[in-house]
Amino acid sequence: MHYILFYKTADNYIERRAPLRGDHLGLVNEFHTNGHIVMAGALAEPADGAVLIFRGDTPDAAHEFVNRDPYVKNGLITEWSVRPWIVVTE
Repeated sequence: MHYILFYKTADNYIERRAPLRGDHLGLVNEFHTNGHIVMAGALAEPADGAVLIFRGDTPDAAHEFVNRDPYVKNGLITEWSVRPWIVVTE
């Protein structure tokens, strides 16, 4: 099963993320290396969100990611949600 984590970013997100970006990307890499994140990236034009795709039997990894993400902890993410995604081809 796949789960999509949707992020909505705060105003001035691009400018504000610089001091936290290394820690955020390290967390993304950790979850990718252990097989939980399939792909992830920010939305562009406008830069108002991000999408992270998780693979697992439950959405637990996505929730753990949110709880540990420095972007969330420091208010760069104003809203987030996790939705199950039924994939028909990969």
